[in-house]
Amino acid sequence: MTRFSRFGDVGQAFPIYIVVVAGLLFLAFAYLAVGQAAANRNGAQTAADAAALAAAQEARDQLTDAWIEVVLDPDEWQDIFDGNAPVVDACGRAYELAAMNDAEATCNWDSPLRVHVEARTNKPVGESIVPGTEGKKSTETATAVIEPRCDFDPLGAGADDDVLPSLRCDDGEVWELDPEDLVDLPKPEDLFDVHLAD
Repeated sequence: MTRFSRFGDVGQAFPIYIVVVAGLLFLAFAYLAVGQAAANRNGAQTAADAAALAAAQEARDQLTDAWIEVVLDPDEWQDIFDGNAPVVDACGRAYELAAMNDAEATCNWDSPLRVHVEARTNKPVGESIVPGTEGKKSTETATAVIEPRCDFDPLGAGADDDVLPSLRCDDGEVWELDPEDLVDLPKPEDLFDVHLAD
């Protein structure tokens, strides 16, 4: 009698075991689906960040070139530091970096010193137990900011043409520029800081 009772208990536990295993498998697949979606989102965010920074760095380099062109005319300096200089196709760098991260990007300048990028992954999340995710692609955004690192005191009317203002930069460095010897000029990273907006 006892032996039959024991086998009966085993038979009753088997369906419970099946339910528990099925539940665990469902949870494992659900976690996998969440992981797939998170990885896809991370890829989109990486692409957006890289693209925004690339566009801002390209603009920074062009602003520096524009400053060098007018370095002997300090009256033009402030416009350059405010971003008011021609910047040609800086968004092209954003598209290149997005493509390198397997994404497509849209790029817009919110202001002369602020670029906004939206990146969308080329690959979808993929098949999972969550219906409708097979063709879903992730989209993320990033904004990069260009900030002048240096300031100067305008010379004012009647100033000597043989004198240029000193550039005081936020790292404590002071650039004394000699109009007769303009070989050692600040580099783009000396004049402008590029970073992602908070």
